[in-house]
Amino acid sequence: MAMLRVLRALRTPFLVVGLLFLAAACQESGPGAEWEGDTLSGPLPPSGHAWVVFDGDTVVAEIADTPEARERGLMLRTELADGAGMIFVFDDVAPRSFWMRDTYVPLDIAFLDENQVIVDIKAMEPEDEEFTDSAAPAMFALEVRQGWFEEQGIDVGQEAEIVFGRR
Repeated sequence: MAMLRVLRALRTPFLVVGLLFLAAACQESGPGAEWEGDTLSGPLPPSGHAWVVFDGDTVVAEIADTPEARERGLMLRTELADGAGMIFVFDDVAPRSFWMRDTYVPLDIAFLDENQVIVDIKAMEPEDEEFTDSAAPAMFALEVRQGWFEEQGIDVGQEAEIVFGRR
């Protein structure tokens, strides 16, 4: 009878440890994630983020995929870490326009088509309310710290790979 009480007392801690182990095994971070059927062959970006990979350079980007998130963008930010940014995701390929209202960080924006190829890159100045238009229709727009694309040698025509985190 005493042994039964001991086993019952240990059941909860073992359950908690087992759940923590399972959560750690399912952690979604680190490069190299791909789905093969229903099986994940590697980790993914955190929820709400994407990796935008250009050869050896990667931007960890917040995802703006709703009208509200796209309208808010990077407004009211006073800094943007190197290698960080925001990826704007649209449902279709069309000409795109962006402005910098209430955005305090100088940014570069790359417009990408449905194949994730850069069709245009433009510089945008803080709090500029003039529209910055894409030179060609785009499905994605990636904002990063101004100068980042040039420093990495990334230009129009280059292909990216966008890896989205789980939603």
